[in-house]
Amino acid sequence: MSQQRWLRIIPVALLMYTISYVDRTNIALALDPTISTMMKDLFMDDRLKGEAAGIFFLGYVLLQIPGGHWATHWSARKIISVFLVSWGACAIACGLSRSFRQFELARFLLGVAESGVFPATLVLLANWFPRSERARANAYWNLCQPLAVATSAPFTGWLLGAYGWQRMMILEGLLPFLWLPIWWFCIRDHPREAEWISKEERAYLETALAQEAASLKPPKSVSLWDYFRHPSIPVMVAIYFLHNCAAYGCMTFFTSSLKGRGFTAFQSGVFLAVPYAVTALLMVLNSWHSDKTGERRGHVAAVYILSGVSLILSVSLKENFWVSYGLMCLAIPGPFAAMAPFWAIPSETLPRNVMGLVIGLVNAFGNLGGFAGQYIVGWLKQEYLSITVPFNVLGTGMLVAAGLACFLPKTGRQATALEPSRPTNR
Repeated sequence: MSQQRWLRIIPVALLMYTISYVDRTNIALALDPTISTMMKDLFMDDRLKGEAAGIFFLGYVLLQIPGGHWATHWSARKIISVFLVSWGACAIACGLSRSFRQFELARFLLGVAESGVFPATLVLLANWFPRSERARANAYWNLCQPLAVATSAPFTGWLLGAYGWQRMMILEGLLPFLWLPIWWFCIRDHPREAEWISKEERAYLETALAQEAASLKPPKSVSLWDYFRHPSIPVMVAIYFLHNCAAYGCMTFFTSSLKGRGFTAFQSGVFLAVPYAVTALLMVLNSWHSDKTGERRGHVAAVYILSGVSLILSVSLKENFWVSYGLMCLAIPGPFAAMAPFWAIPSETLPRNVMGLVIGLVNAFGNLGGFAGQYIVGWLKQEYLSITVPFNVLGTGMLVAAGLACFLPKTGRQATALEPSRPTNR
């Protein structure tokens, strides 16, 4: 049977989200005072640096739940097309800012413009890839996150050195407009709408997805609110909050460990890129093994433990640069390598008609960790004049997340539908 959807859906979705990730993470290099004038131009200290980077995630909360709902009941393809235009305009506005408050507002609106893309894309992938393939599909798509940094950081560093932070952001803000026509003409919401798919593959997908949906069909008496009240939902929110604290706190302040070593902007970009290249490899391996075994929770917990221990050891051994840097290359992958098995859980335990909303809810409140992590690291770094204390806090958070993973719903070969909380009879 042909596997055209792996070559058609995944690469287009991957590059779409890679562009969004470039536009949200190029600030990590732009805020390094040793290679950019941004902090000086906008009169920022380390606390304001964390606030400027993290405010994106306050906006990122707003359209998560609507984005999942619109993708489920309208069209993932169409709503993401709207978001492409919106975040491109906001990314350019970041480069046009002339004061801290202007940049902060543009950065907040960038978060709003990108907020519905993640849940909408998960809904799209669930329409194309059955349970047995979903962790791999999620992982291949989420490769955009480390690949965006690994591939763009040297280029972003070069743009910073050649043109400055404002022109760099404007040029990278044009990318969504260039990708929009490719997204529109290549993506379809369902296999039945795609002319390029074979009849055999279409029949297989429609049968497999219909059987999966039937096995997760909720009782008529169960409301959406009952699913939101299920104990697993706050556990998922807490895990994803700690996950994002570490992912973005490390990214924004990673170059602090390079300070004083005389690296150029391009070299700093290369040093930032390497751990994200390692991340891409670990994401593929972890998702492949998760699909092979049908197990999700252990694959989430294991990489969180690797991340937490490596991060704590990295700052403890920071006097030896290469040992510390090697440990950071193991610390950074954890949150990203956990994403594929983590996001496979709601798609394998929730009915299709509520999946998008629940994913939006978890992603919305979990992504507040992106603000909290960067703000806390900036504040603690300013208080203690070192990244040791804040990175120890992030590492401890990863170990707590690993413990919480034990309370996630079981899935895989023994998977059963997530039973919603039911009101008790009085």
